[in-house]
Amino acid sequence: MEFKDKVNYLNNSEVIEFYKNLSDVHIQRKTDLNGQSVDFIMSNIIGNTVLDIACGRGYLANKIAQTHDLHVTGVDFIIPEDLKNSIKPVFVEGKIENIPFADNSFETVICAHTLEHVVNIQKGISELRRVCSKRLIIVLPRQREYKYTFDLHVHFFPYKHSVFRVLKNNRGQCTNLGNDWLYIEDYVKH
Repeated sequence: MEFKDKVNYLNNSEVIEFYKNLSDVHIQRKTDLNGQSVDFIMSNIIGNTVLDIACGRGYLANKIAQTHDLHVTGVDFIIPEDLKNSIKPVFVEGKIENIPFADNSFETVICAHTLEHVVNIQKGISELRRVCSKRLIIVLPRQREYKYTFDLHVHFFPYKHSVFRVLKNNRGQCTNLGNDWLYIEDYVKH
């Protein structure tokens, strides 16, 4: 109940402890993504290298690897034991605020139902753009701000303009799919 009051004063280790301590009471579903968002992502990947940042239990990374002949990497700050030895896709421990890969390492970067949890959201967005060379896909829940919620969200995106306000790129494309905001940036880096 105190998470939203305390989160801005916690260090990374303390935030991770919150997630670990609450992992047994979170909803145990395969993914937070709705079917429309999954279908859109699956048909809009560019290139051969894909990063699924904050991949959780690996649902999307595994689906992409099983469906497409691509090099898929999932990153999360907690990798479940059953995923640690996977080679297709590969899973790596890391945080969105410090993604453990070089600039432009992935042609498509997917960040689904993640940024709403990130205290230093601008650092996370900067890291997503840094490791992406062609297409960035971000999925956010369309949700109003409430102090007491079952989730550990610290940012809320009830309107399209709230998405653009945080992402600060008016060239991005944003649409609502089944109550998820789906945002895309396409670019070529030099």
